[in-house]
Amino acid sequence: MSKKLLLEIVTPDRKVLSQDVDYVGAPGALGEFGVLPNHIAFLSALGVGNLYYKNEGKTHYIFVSGGFAEVSPDKVTILAEAAEKAAEIDVERARKAQERAQQRLARTQEKIDNARAQAALRRSLARMNCRNSGEKAGTC
Repeated sequence: MSKKLLLEIVTPDRKVLSQDVDYVGAPGALGEFGVLPNHIAFLSALGVGNLYYKNEGKTHYIFVSGGFAEVSPDKVTILAEAAEKAAEIDVERARKAQERAQQRLARTQEKIDNARAQAALRRSLARMNCRNSGEKAGTC
């Protein structure tokens, strides 16, 4: 029985992570799911939020936005539209994105893409939450 999982996280731009881990928790499109070694194989769409993994007693956070997770008994592959380790997140940039999205949503007179503004707001809040979680866990 395998005691570790290989976690690989890739985006269209780069490989974010390739590491053996003890546990993976991810934001599925229909809710969060968790994976331990020897999990049954499945495929899931990802939502926007914090993916986290545990390794040697420490919890590490990575922001993910959309994509897919492929789970096998010894490997979790994340193909994300966007992903950032908590330590890489620029909180000021996320705050500015949040402000822009809130300003767009406040403009009721103008024609705006409401769904796009809502998605931008969710992403900025999730990025800040991921950074805060990483700081609390001491992994930033």
